[in-house]
Amino acid sequence: MTATATQTPPPAAPRTGGGRGGRHRLSVPVVLLIVAAALIVISAVRAIAGADDVTSSGQIAGALTGAVPIALAGLGGLWSERAGVVNIGLEGMMILGTFFGAWAGWSLNPWMGVLAGVLGGMAGGLLHAVVTVTFGVDHIIAGVAINILAAGVTAYLAKRIFNVGKAASEGGTPKQSPPIEDIKSFTVPGLSHWLSTLEKHHWFLISDLAGVIGGLVTNISSLTLLAVALFVGTFFVLWRTSFGLRLRSCGENPVAAESLGVNVYLYKYVAVTVSGGLAGLGGVFLAIGTHFYLEGQTSGRGYIGLAAMIFGNWRPGGLAMGAGLFGYADSLQLRSGSDSVHALLLLLAVLLLAMAIWKYVRKAYLSAGFAIGFAVLLAVWYVTTDTVPDEVVQASPYVATLLVMGLSAQRLRMPKADGLPYRKGQGG
Repeated sequence: MTATATQTPPPAAPRTGGGRGGRHRLSVPVVLLIVAAALIVISAVRAIAGADDVTSSGQIAGALTGAVPIALAGLGGLWSERAGVVNIGLEGMMILGTFFGAWAGWSLNPWMGVLAGVLGGMAGGLLHAVVTVTFGVDHIIAGVAINILAAGVTAYLAKRIFNVGKAASEGGTPKQSPPIEDIKSFTVPGLSHWLSTLEKHHWFLISDLAGVIGGLVTNISSLTLLAVALFVGTFFVLWRTSFGLRLRSCGENPVAAESLGVNVYLYKYVAVTVSGGLAGLGGVFLAIGTHFYLEGQTSGRGYIGLAAMIFGNWRPGGLAMGAGLFGYADSLQLRSGSDSVHALLLLLAVLLLAMAIWKYVRKAYLSAGFAIGFAVLLAVWYVTTDTVPDEVVQASPYVATLLVMGLSAQRLRMPKADGLPYRKGQGG
């Protein structure tokens, strides 16, 4: 009699090296090397093209100003979608933030304007939560409705408030608020002046580094510092606390989360309301930065914030990079126009060439082919021209952002239950 022994192979160990889904996470030294390499490339482009403004402190400060409202809108989208609710209504929540922020900022003081703008955005977020979470309305339809509703309500209120009485006598119109005071800004004494002196020499790399750091320590708005703190706080809350784990579980598998005792509705409500508050803060930043509310002031930045969030793979760090890219290109076209945008062609060609090499090494041959094709086209455009048309200058932030986003963000991983219907009680 023989006995047959069946050996069961041990279970495979979980894939931990390289992070989620086998993807490799960048270590801090690698990130620093990438930043240093990028600065060297930009410095070389600046020297070749003679466009000194591409790394000036004013350009960096302008990039921050352009990036912050987009980043805040995107951060609002991240909170909402991590809980499983798609928030197309970010644009409308930003509009509410601009109006209520300007109204309270003018009638009271700028910090009360910040509070009012955040509350206005939170009201939009709460409405989105009621409609989508409680009543189960399609998230896209609800978001579009909120955008239309916010634009209509603020246009009506502007005519009723800013076009009469004291407001009208101080410069208010049906489409614009009276001027509001600026908010406190900060400059690092001594360091800012020293960096400004270095920047004026236009030395290779040294002056560029001085310009970049100088832009980060000179005349920085309190709201910019608040936005940075919110990014750090979001990462800590969502990825380092049990509250964040439960909230993200609602976006991954709400049925399983409910079966484990998580109040899914409550977490979705909290996430979408916070999302509205962050978008509203982005709107306040626009109003205070320009010193008044203006109809159509957001100019689609809520949608761009949503795109930046997707580019960032639903993570705060990637989102900040996407917003910074748009802010940099936007500041470039606003400050120096055609000359700097012409230099941007060369910079984009170099970046796309680097991207093509990276994609080729990772065996993404199709993406590498597209990247090298665009790089060649941009290089030919730069060499054969001395300037670019005004229409291209105005569209350059959108084109540059879409080009880089489209060719780099190929392995997106959204929350599994994002936008899917969920009714209370499905988890038993």
